[in-house]
Amino acid sequence: MRLKFTRTSSLFLSTLLVVSFATISSGFSLVSNKVSVHPTVGAFTTTSNVVFPSSTITTRTTQLFSSTQQQNDRQPWDAFRFVRQSSKFVNMPFTQKDERTIQPGDILWTPSSSNTNTKSSTSTSTFGLAPLDDVVMGGASSSTFDNNTGMWSGKVTDANNGGFIGIRSTPSFQWNMQSCQGIQLKLKLVKSAASSNNNKPQRFKIVVRDSTDFNGVCWTTSIDVKPNNKNGSGVTTVKVPFSKQVPTIFAKTVPDQTFQIQNVVGIQLAYSKFEYDGDLNPNFTMGDMILQILEMSAY
Repeated sequence: MRLKFTRTSSLFLSTLLVVSFATISSGFSLVSNKVSVHPTVGAFTTTSNVVFPSSTITTRTTQLFSSTQQQNDRQPWDAFRFVRQSSKFVNMPFTQKDERTIQPGDILWTPSSSNTNTKSSTSTSTFGLAPLDDVVMGGASSSTFDNNTGMWSGKVTDANNGGFIGIRSTPSFQWNMQSCQGIQLKLKLVKSAASSNNNKPQRFKIVVRDSTDFNGVCWTTSIDVKPNNKNGSGVTTVKVPFSKQVPTIFAKTVPDQTFQIQNVVGIQLAYSKFEYDGDLNPNFTMGDMILQILEMSAY
C-alpha cells in the first residue's frame, strides 16, 4: 500500500522538522557558548531535601568528556524520537492557554487529574507531563511517563556525551502565582541503579519556567529524594521556594535574571549527571530509575 501525502501534510512535516532542527542547533549553541556565573552561585548544601546555593565556589570538574570509553561509546541518534518528543513542546499559534490565578493550597497536578472524569474539586490541572530526554542534545538516554499513575521510568546513559532524562508539562499554561511562596511535590523513588547503597538519595532538579521559549531560562532547584523502603512507604515531600531558585540554561547559571511570578508557564523535572557550571551531580547513578510523582501543589 502506497502512502499519500497532501501538500498541506507535507508542508506541516517540513515545518516541524525545520523547527525541531533549529531547536537542537540552538541547544548546541547554548551549551558551547561561555556563560558568566552569578557571583552568589557556587557549591550547594542540602537542607530538608532541597539543595540551596552557598557562597563557596567549587572546583570545576574536568572529566566530563575526557574518558576514552565515553568518547567511543557512540550510538545512532534517534531523530524520530527527537522529533516526537520536542514537537510536544512547540507552541502552536492560536493555542488556547489555561490562564488563572493560583492560590496557596491549590492542587496543580495529580495522576488522576490527567483524567477529566476523576479530577478533584481542588485540582487546577489542565496539563500532562511528557518526556524530554537528552535525545534533544544528541544523547541516547530515554524515559517514559504514565499520566494515569504518575510513574516516570527511564534509563540514563552517557553515550553520545549525554546523561539526563526529563519530563515537562504540556501544553503550556499561564499562571499568576504571586500569592504563593512556591511549589510542593510528593515523590516516591521506586527504583534507582544505586543498588550498592539502598539508602543513598538521588538528586533531581525541579524546574519552573516563566517563558515559553524552548531553550529559555530554567528556574532550577535541586532536591534529594530517598529511595522507597521495604514496607512500601518512602514518600518524600519537598517544598520548592521561588526565592531560592537558580536561573540556568542547560545546567549553566545565568546572571541578572528576574523570576516572573505572574507568568508561570511550565514545570519540569530532570534526573541528570550534571549539576551546575561543569560540576557533576554527587547523588546520581547511571542506569535505570523509576520515580513516582504523587502530587504537585502550591503553598
